[in-house]
Amino acid sequence: MNCARGTWKRWNPVMRATEKMRVAARYTLGWRGGYLSSFLSMLSVLGMVLAIALLILVLSVMNGFDREMRDNILALVPQLTLKSWAPVDDWQGFAAQIDAVPGVRASAPFVEVQGMLVRDLAIETTLVQGIDLERQQALPGLQRALEPAELTAFADDPQALLLGAKLAERLSTSAGDTLTLIVPRGAGQSAAFQALRVVGTVSSGTELDEALAVIHLEQAAVLAGTEGGVHGFRVAVDDVFRAPRMGWELVNVLPPGFYATDWTQTHGNLYAAIQMSRDLVILLLFSIIAIAAFNVVSSLVLVVVDKRADIAILRAQGARPADISGIFLRQGLLIALAGTVLGSALGVAASLGVTDLVAGLEHWLGIRFLDTDVYPIGYLPSDLRPGDLVLINGVAVVLCFLAALYPARRAARLPPADALRHE
Repeated sequence: MNCARGTWKRWNPVMRATEKMRVAARYTLGWRGGYLSSFLSMLSVLGMVLAIALLILVLSVMNGFDREMRDNILALVPQLTLKSWAPVDDWQGFAAQIDAVPGVRASAPFVEVQGMLVRDLAIETTLVQGIDLERQQALPGLQRALEPAELTAFADDPQALLLGAKLAERLSTSAGDTLTLIVPRGAGQSAAFQALRVVGTVSSGTELDEALAVIHLEQAAVLAGTEGGVHGFRVAVDDVFRAPRMGWELVNVLPPGFYATDWTQTHGNLYAAIQMSRDLVILLLFSIIAIAAFNVVSSLVLVVVDKRADIAILRAQGARPADISGIFLRQGLLIALAGTVLGSALGVAASLGVTDLVAGLEHWLGIRFLDTDVYPIGYLPSDLRPGDLVLINGVAVVLCFLAALYPARRAARLPPADALRHE
């Protein structure tokens, strides 16, 4: 630790800062000896790397579930549904009333038909939805899950049928096949039979693929016996989180006989569970970073003990207590920077590749980790957000700096004579 340029007292502040950083880097990286201090520093860096990478990865996955819930599930399920106790005949007039309400993006009529889809020996019960394609396309969702050719085929064929991918798989059917829809009637009436041609399958990767079946509005009205009337309207709103309030406003605008349901009643618990899980995971993983920062405390305390002689020599050459504490504060910051850079690189790489990695493992092992029979999404999503990287790295650097305060203060208070006497 001999200083060729003279004692620390004669150095200007820039030279002092440079020398303190050089000594801190030497203690951290361990060139020209100092293997114990570098080993302890590397352990601290490794702890930070693992904690930060794990937090970035898990938070990206939770963000992915949140994104899929907002963009896919809430785009395909009705945000707001207005139903009538009796069939609505003049639905065009009611649709105009609904569209005129501020906050409503679009509306589309629907008819629901409970029945059975039959193909050879395969039978599936389902709630078939009758839609007006022109107005339905103004709502988000359906066109995102279908190819343009499938939408065109549906528009051109009055007997067209769209099926969810899982439902089509259970019926062993694909585009071009003909299915029979059996609709039960009331007491004393025979069931209605209707041949339908599959023109496309909806593959959204969500639970909606399990039971979705869509036909034309006119065809559904005939099968339901509503004589051209509809059962209600699906409404898209500007703010999905105001859907309950918008439902109340629309019911007050429309004549008596209408009632509203919204996505919070069907999927609200799922969304709340995702948000709560995300918050708990963040709390848990930030505690892992705090534990890694505590490891920095213990490592730097041991480094201070190991470097007592060096500290005494520096003090004898004119280094002030503030200079000594500055060395160990810089060492803590070097550990934090190394941990955040390497941890962020590993976490970003893992976040960008986790979806394909899990899909590859599923294909290689022949199993499904996530399936829409059980889970709302059939794959592991990931959504890496720059704001999360800034927050995680910022918290890690601050915690490491705070963790270095005690060892730095202890090193600054170390009496030079006592340190040399024990060597």
